[in-house]
Amino acid sequence: MVKRISARKLFIVVAYDIVDDKRRNRVVKLLEANGTRVNYSVFECMLTEAVYGRLRRKIGEIVDDGQDSVIYYPVCVNCYTKIVYQPDRREPPDTVRMV
Repeated sequence: MVKRISARKLFIVVAYDIVDDKRRNRVVKLLEANGTRVNYSVFECMLTEAVYGRLRRKIGEIVDDGQDSVIYYPVCVNCYTKIVYQPDRREPPDTVRMV
């Protein structure tokens, strides 16, 4: 039997409130490596399920459960296509960038 591996991506919005600068900086580095900052404490991430699981585990090892909070909002594909940015400051994808 062949095991099928799904490469489907999940669109996850991650918002955080982390009290300590050192912990916050560690979480920000993880999120910057896996997503795009859209607000001071909000990132948009397009992740496989495996990467999403690893990211949550790593962040969970950093945050202080008594002081910090991190919220993960999964957004369905249908809802993702309806996201409105006002004003729209997103960079165009690299494949369309004119040089």
